[in-house]
This record gives sequence, C-alpha cells and structure tokens, in this order.
Amino acid sequence: MRIKLAWILGLLCAANGLLMLLAPAAWYRMIPGVAGTGPLNQHFARDIGGAYLAAGGGLVWLAIDIRARAAAMTAAAFLALHALVHAADALAGRESLGHVLADLPTIYLSALVAIWIAWPASDLETEDKGDVQMAVTAADRRVRKGV
Repeated sequence: MRIKLAWILGLLCAANGLLMLLAPAAWYRMIPGVAGTGPLNQHFARDIGGAYLAAGGGLVWLAIDIRARAAAMTAAAFLALHALVHAADALAGRESLGHVLADLPTIYLSALVAIWIAWPASDLETEDKGDVQMAVTAADRRVRKGV
C-alpha cells in the first residue's frame, strides 16, 4: 500500500512542481485559493515548484527502491513544513477557515501521507521484497529464453 501511495503522491507532487516551474501563471489561475494569497510572483512559484518536483522525485525513488528512504523522508519533511506554514498562517488569522478547509486534502493530508510513507516500517520492506522477487523471477525467465 505504501509503495502505491508513494507512486501516486510522488507523481502528483512532481506534476504540480513541473506545472509551477513551466507555467506559473496557469498554475496560479488553476489552483483554487492560490489567488487569494496575493499577487503572482513567478520566481517564488518556480522556487516552490522546484521543491515540489524534488519531493515528488524522492517519493517515486522510494517506490522504485526501498533504500531511498532518506529521499522520501526529505520529501515528507518539505510537505510537513509546508503544511506547518499554512497552519501558522491560519492560527495567526492570515487565512480564512474556508482556505484552511480547501487545504485539508492537498496540503495537510498529503503531508501526513508522505510522513506515513517514509516512516520506517516492516510492511514496506516486505512489500518491496515481494516486488524485487517478482522482478528477479521475470528477469531469470528472460535470460533462460535467451531474450
């Protein structure tokens, strides 16, 4: 389950980061609530896009190789810190309750899921061993057939 979620969240973060890097104005118009935080700063949007792309890469890397846990933990740290910035703004009254509610699935939930994905757990290692064994078996079959 964690591996599948690492793929999904990693690809979503990477896609968001690429959109922020390549088309910040389109991203600014497309994402609900963003325009309410102030005028578009393309440089700032691209900076954050780079962080999202790197975080997505870290989660995808873990999905590919269990040994990339440090990369996934770094991705989770960025997403958690990003969520804490949003929470601090809400607590300080700089964000409305509506904005906080809109951030629940994309900001807060993604941070919690990333932490859960990156957290060391034996089920992740067991899942990975099964995936590795299937890949080894498939490669062995190809070698035997002369492919």
